[in-house]
Amino acid sequence: MLIEKDTVVSLQYYKLSNSVGEIVEESTSPVSYLHGGYGGMFPIVEAALQGKEAGYRLSIAMEPEETFGEYDSELIRIEPRNAFPDTVEVGMQFEGGVEGEEENSEDMMIYTVTDVTEDIVVVDGNHPLAGMALQFECTVMEVRSATSDELSHGHVHGPHGHHDH
Repeated sequence: MLIEKDTVVSLQYYKLSNSVGEIVEESTSPVSYLHGGYGGMFPIVEAALQGKEAGYRLSIAMEPEETFGEYDSELIRIEPRNAFPDTVEVGMQFEGGVEGEEENSEDMMIYTVTDVTEDIVVVDGNHPLAGMALQFECTVMEVRSATSDELSHGHVHGPHGHHDH
């Protein structure tokens, strides 16, 4: 079966590397996504896999605007230390609103703590891979038609996908 809109694509393996070849993320088990613009895979990767079949190996270079976006220094916030739990430390993540906008669940983002002092906590709303050119490699393990439930929910169910609702 060929990869086309509304198929479930199972990747046996994927790897993301930075511009000097260091692996920044890789799968430890198969991963499946619903193909055709459902947000489960980078659009550039979906375009490259369109029309391919099981066994296909892809290696594609991706620029920041095709992955996690450019690094935005305006997403760094300095907050008062007393706004965080006593146990706050570098690397922790918190959900918060976009500065200067009314809090709305759609506008919430994940901030990573990058520095903690006696008086302040610095948090960064950029994705850790923002601003990086990346190399994506994968091997297609299986392609199947999506079920009606998967299509209505917009994601894969069962092995390598979501299991419950």
